Order: sequence, then structure tokens, then C-alpha cells
Amino acid sequence: MAMLWKHVRLSSPRLGRHVIAPHVLLSRPFTTTEGHRPTIVHKRSLDILHDPWFNKGTAFSMTERDRLDLRGLLPPNVMSSDLQIERFMVDLKRLEVQARDGPSDPNALAKWRILNRLHDRNETMYYKVLIANIEEYAPVVYTPTVGLVCQNYSGLFRRPRGMYFSAEDRGEMMSMVYNWPAEQVDMIVVTDGSRILGLGDLGVQGIGIAIGKLDLYVAAAGINPQRVLPVMIDVGTNNEKLLEDPLYLGLQQHRLDGDEYLAVVDEFMEAVFTRWPNVIVQFEDFQSKWALKLLQRYRDTYRMFNDDVQGTAGVAIAGLLGAVRAQGRPLIDFPKQKIVVAGAGSAGIGVLNAARKTMARMLGNNEVAFESAKSQFWVVDAKGLITKGRENIDPDALPFARNLKEMDRQGLREGASLVEVVKQVKPDVLLGLSAVGGLFSQEVLEALKGSTSTRPAIFAMSNPTKNAECTAEEAFSILGDNIIFASGSPFSNVDLGNGHIGHCNQGNNMYLFPGIGLGTLLSGARIVSDGMLQAAAERLATYMSEEEVLKGIIFPSTSRIRDITKEVAAAVIKEAVEEDLAEGYHGMDARELKKLSEDEIREHVKNNMWSPEYPTLVYKKE
Repeated sequence: MAMLWKHVRLSSPRLGRHVIAPHVLLSRPFTTTEGHRPTIVHKRSLDILHDPWFNKGTAFSMTERDRLDLRGLLPPNVMSSDLQIERFMVDLKRLEVQARDGPSDPNALAKWRILNRLHDRNETMYYKVLIANIEEYAPVVYTPTVGLVCQNYSGLFRRPRGMYFSAEDRGEMMSMVYNWPAEQVDMIVVTDGSRILGLGDLGVQGIGIAIGKLDLYVAAAGINPQRVLPVMIDVGTNNEKLLEDPLYLGLQQHRLDGDEYLAVVDEFMEAVFTRWPNVIVQFEDFQSKWALKLLQRYRDTYRMFNDDVQGTAGVAIAGLLGAVRAQGRPLIDFPKQKIVVAGAGSAGIGVLNAARKTMARMLGNNEVAFESAKSQFWVVDAKGLITKGRENIDPDALPFARNLKEMDRQGLREGASLVEVVKQVKPDVLLGLSAVGGLFSQEVLEALKGSTSTRPAIFAMSNPTKNAECTAEEAFSILGDNIIFASGSPFSNVDLGNGHIGHCNQGNNMYLFPGIGLGTLLSGARIVSDGMLQAAAERLATYMSEEEVLKGIIFPSTSRIRDITKEVAAAVIKEAVEEDLAEGYHGMDARELKKLSEDEIREHVKNNMWSPEYPTLVYKKE
């Protein structure tokens, strides 16, 4: 087979170096594999060992040590990457307790510190460890531990990662964006720190959530870590403790609001898309008052999505459809489900809108179906049941406000408590997105015993763990084993005795956002459409086997995250092609994408997922 050699200019997001990476393009572009490319570097000796991207530590071969002037700078024994990981894991287990900063430093934070140090010195090994132990370490680099990291970030800050665009930079962002050394950026995660995991306003310390999220894009989706960028938009903070803290790293002023706030975010979006027109921007942990507004402002113009609104909604939809399957019913029965939703913030409204659209599609996908679907939801917020009798009702919640006369017939009223609503509605699903820990009290769970469903579902989706509406143990101990339980944070399965297990399903956004990002990237879709998000959710909903679902397992193990992401990304690409949104990526244009079968799309996705392998390094003087 004839081979075409092409030189691709790469840039490191850390040090701005340029690398010439030759690779082989076979006759079918979708067989090109990310990684495994010999790399020419313009540094040697200690400079290589101090570079986390190219450093291999004791894995440098003797020929590389000679080529790169490393002989004598490393112990003589050449170790494989597997042996390196084994040595690191032994050290990690030993150091976990020793790394704690006193009794207030939890074990999970100690793990984060050790992993972060590895990230600082050897990125390839860091991602190899993360991928190989994703079940154990995803909760460390992301929720729930990342919340603790963000709360303590000013004290943990050692080495800058990402970019900071502040209110003080107005008028400068277009030039600032060129300070980032990477010529190509595929994925940006941006936050303004205003609502970090339900922990409130953490200001500039929220950068930790963007860093953690991108670690999962690399580990789960195989996005090349040299092409990711965590971003903090610092418009101040309303957290008085931070405003008075002399060690706080961000702007010590109250948050901008209104048009001033929008002007900062507008300038940021214009700057990053001017430099990187094909980048995907994921918005993360913006407070409810801005999350939906910013999504609506940008989604038809830029390649962006909001994971809190759309990712949470997608995972919830997948879980809701899985619950239907677990009841032994066909998916077409989903529009018959009675759903009580606790929480009407950006995440709650996002789930409501997505569930309503899913029901409407199943009912004929017309205006009548869309109108009738809203009757399946009862929404309860901090003031109780939302009805049309409420004054100053949030416009986003208005479509789901119940008719007062109808509520009279059900024995309910404006502001009825969650317990009252559950007792009267007898729902199939109790869905929590309230960020209020313990909201599903014993009284609420006892009321759910009256559900008309043969197998009611409880979704305690709020993060982090302390904000979960209830625990798995609380749900199963009160309602028994004939329920479906899912949560946003991880809980252990519950031993119910007599060989029965109460399965806890973690409905983590991690199941969807990596595949949405990767599928959007590889399709070259101009926007992230509702159809692409729906395709992602439906693929996740059908990922589990019938046997697993009937046992109450509606979400897969995170150990399968690379395969899950591959399947979700393939579904996103297929939908983008069908909606004529795809423009292609890296040698695979839209016409070629259209010719691929579903299996070939999966292969295309798999071969474009970066894997953490040490490249062969060759020195060349600049």
C-alpha cells in the first residue's frame, strides 16, 4: 500500500515549543491513529527531564539517553511504563496518609495532591495511571474531590494551568489569547466560578473544576492533552470570605452583573473563536441566572454547550429511559411516566425541557405532543409546588407551572410541600436537582411507597455528596429492593441481605460530555444541536444489556468509559451527518463521513482517540 508522509506542526500548551511529528496517512483517513508518532524535540539533558510532556523518567531507552544526553542523569535500570506505574501505585498507597496536611485533610485530597505532582512531572504517565484506574481516580480528579480542591485552591496552587481572563482585561482579550502557546486547541472548559458543584461562589478558585473536567476529556475521550485549555473568567466574587482573604488569588471586588458581565463573556468568546475557529467551548458551573441565558445567547453562533444544563439533562434522560426499561416496559411508554422534579435551577429546567422534548418526539413530534407532554411533570422548588398562581414566576419554569383548578382536583395547591406532592401524585420517578442535602427525607421516601409504579425510581442527582437529596442506603432501607436508585455522586451498592443487592447507579455527566465533545470535534459540526444531544442520551440509555437493566443497573461502570465515549461520540457524529451539520475534521470531510457505516464511524472514533504512550524522541537543533 502506498504511504503518504505528512509533517504536522504541533505546539505544546505548556512551553510553547514546536514539534515536527511525521505520521502515516493510509488510504482510508479514518484508520489514522492518534499518538504513536516519532517526535523531534529541540531540547536535551535536564530540560527534557523537567518537561512534563516529554519526560519519561526511567523509561528512556539507552539509545534515547545517548541521543538526548541523559546518560548518567537517570538510574541505570530502564523500566517499562507498566513497571513505572506499579512503582508509583505502591508509593501512592504508602504516601496517601503521609501526604495529609493534618487531620482536616481527607484521604481523597491527599490522593489529589500526589496525582497532581505526577501531572506536573510526567503527563503521559499521569494519564496512563488515570485511564488504568479510572474508577478509583475519576472521583479524585473530578467530583466529588474536585469540590474540596476548589475550596482550597489558593492554598494548593503551585503551578499555573490554563488561562485567566478577568474584568481588568477588558479590551485586551483578543491579544491575550495569543499568549497561549498552542497553535491548535480542540476543547476549552470555561467557568466563572459562581456556582461550583453546589458549593456556591468560589471565585477564581473555580479553575479547579475546568482542569478536572479536561482531565476527563483526555482520559475518557482521548482528546489530545496538548490541545485542551482550562479557562477562568474572573469577574469578581460575592463570597465575602474570599473578598477579605489576603491569600485569595482572584479579583477582590464584587461580581460584575448585567451588561458589564455580558460584555466580558462576549469579548472572551470572540477572542477564542477568532484564534481557534474550530474549538469547542464547554461552559461549566455558571450560576443559574446566567447559565441558560448564555447558552441561548451563543449556541446558534458558536460550537459550545453547557454541561450543567445539557449534559445533566442528557444523563438524566438516559437514566429515565433506563428506568422505563428496568420496569420491564418498552421505551415508548416513557411519555406515560409521572415525574416529580425537586429543583428549578438551570439543571432542573434543563432536564425538564429535555424530557419534555423526548416525550414529544415519541408522541408524534408535533405541537400537540409537545404541549401535552408537560402535563407529566410536577416541579417543586424552595417555595413548594410551582403553579400558575405564583407571583413573579421564573419565565424558564413557567411552561411547567400547574393549572390551579387541576391542582384543586388533585388535592394540591400553590406552594404545596414535596411530601404532599409525592403523596398525591404517586409518581413513577422522584428526581432531585435541588442541591439540598437530605431533601428526600424519611417522610418523603415513605410517601413514595404509594407510587403507582411497579418499580419507582429515585434520582438524587445533586453534587457533591453532601448535597445529594438522599443516600442509596436511605432509599433502599425505607423502600426495599424493588426500586431504581441513581445519584450524581458515587455511593456504594447496598447489601440488602439474602443475596440481594441494591444497585447504586451514578448518573455522572462523565458518561456523556466526553462523547459529546469528541463527536462534535470529529464531525466538525457547526453547532451542538438538540438532536446531537438527544442521540448521545439515547445511546447511553441503550448501552446496558436487558439482563443488567432488569437487575436495576441502568448506568455502566466507569471502568468502561472509553468504550462508552466511543459509542456516544459515534451517535453524535451520525446525527450531525443526518442533520447536515457535519463539516469534517483532519482529513475526513463531510462527504467521506456520509459514506461511513456505523461500524466504520466507531472505528474512526476509536482511531482518533489519543492514548498515553511514550513517543520515540529524536533531538534536532533549532
